[in-house]
Amino acid sequence: MDTNSEIEKKIMTEIESGRVKLKSKYIFWAEKFGVSSAFVVTVLLAILFFNLVLFYLKSSDNLAYLSFGNSGVFAFLESFPYLLVVAFIIFILLAGTIIVKSDFAYKSPFGFLALAIVGVVIVCGIVLTYTGVAEKIEQETFESRPSGFLFKPFLSRGLEARHNGIVGRIIEIGDSNITIQTPRGSEKIILTNESLLPTEPLSEGIFIVALGSRDDGNFTVSKLRIINPEEIQMIRRGVHRRFGQFQFHVIKSGGCKFLPSSTIIQVTSSCF
Repeated sequence: MDTNSEIEKKIMTEIESGRVKLKSKYIFWAEKFGVSSAFVVTVLLAILFFNLVLFYLKSSDNLAYLSFGNSGVFAFLESFPYLLVVAFIIFILLAGTIIVKSDFAYKSPFGFLALAIVGVVIVCGIVLTYTGVAEKIEQETFESRPSGFLFKPFLSRGLEARHNGIVGRIIEIGDSNITIQTPRGSEKIILTNESLLPTEPLSEGIFIVALGSRDDGNFTVSKLRIINPEEIQMIRRGVHRRFGQFQFHVIKSGGCKFLPSSTIIQVTSSCF
């Protein structure tokens, strides 16, 4: 009791001297609310960026290069969304730091809290993948709307030129080259005797993905395959934004309509 009384007297003396100032309980509440708000915002941003990572991998040309096996690894690494992944990791670390600084960290094991944060971010990010949020962000970004400027450095990589790979829509087929439309513009890609082409016939209007090398602005193909545009929706939308939908030329002959082989139609026996 004597010890407590002495401590109390010292504290009162310090307060009366003005060297120690008391804070209102409302200030403590405001500080706690500020920490909580910062934590919530950080977790929400981590969820959003994890969602954008999934969206990028699913809709850009990144994973398409792995279909070529080991030869597509360099193109895959070149097109990987490093900036998105770094931003996601930073927000996860910030959320952990805020937890450590708050009194909540003392009430639960930190390892459990860290796993809980990562789990919530991953689950919510996956859920957002099916809500169209990332696609809306892409639209805002590439239509140069003010709300999309924040994400342009993160998503624009998905439409940049690659040194080891290229994706686009065929508009013209020559003897030794193919002209394709990309989100950046039209480009001729060079075919050589060593170029490995698909067994399916190439035609105007289809999307292709190719490996090769770029030298002095010219892309020389080493391997090429036809790709379903649904596998590269970011590229498809980028091409459509720049060039619009592909216009097929219809040729009439003997009452039948012949379209490019990339178009699926229903025909009658009278056409054979």
